[in-house]
Amino acid sequence: MVIKVFLASSSGSTAIKKKQQDVVGFLEALKVDYTELDIACNEENRMWMRQNVPSEKKPTNGIPLPPQIFNEGNYCGDYDTFFDAKEDNTVYAFLGLPPPPGSKEVPVEERNGDAHGEEEEGEGGEEEEEEVAEGETADDEATEGDEAPAEEDEAVEEADEITEDTEARAEEEEEEEQEEADDDREEEDLQSEEEEELQQLEEEEDE
Repeated sequence: MVIKVFLASSSGSTAIKKKQQDVVGFLEALKVDYTELDIACNEENRMWMRQNVPSEKKPTNGIPLPPQIFNEGNYCGDYDTFFDAKEDNTVYAFLGLPPPPGSKEVPVEERNGDAHGEEEEGEGGEEEEEEVAEGETADDEATEGDEAPAEEDEAVEEADEITEDTEARAEEEEEEEQEEADDDREEEDLQSEEEEELQQLEEEEDE
């Protein structure tokens, strides 16, 4: 498989020249075999490039600008897509080439497999989260069940305390009433004694 890079050797655009240099320089750094095809001095190259760039990849005027990259007859992309692949460390996938031994880039097949594995892991993780959520709900319900008897016990204790306080008050009131009754009896007894003494005195005087 041969990588084809369509360039314009006599382009008057500084931006196009820089983009072409970036692509060629990076391919050389990766030691990727490629062929330069000049569209400035070869009409056949220009027509082939224009015809084989997908219509959805062409600009509004329908004329694609260099650099354009192909793998044999398969379209790879323009400078922008090449730059994105470079940033994402997926240049070999962009070019349709297997990464060489020792490359950090993951082959397309393995990347797809990893994506599938991640989906499965995601599904498994969701199931685990649901199980954990169900377990937490059960724990919460059990905790609420434990709290209910505790609240009942507290209510019973408060009721007992109120009952004890009421009984204590009742006993105090009974004692106070008893004391008052005893005082009243003593006063009555004293009055009775005084009255008897007065009667005796009066009787003595009458005699």
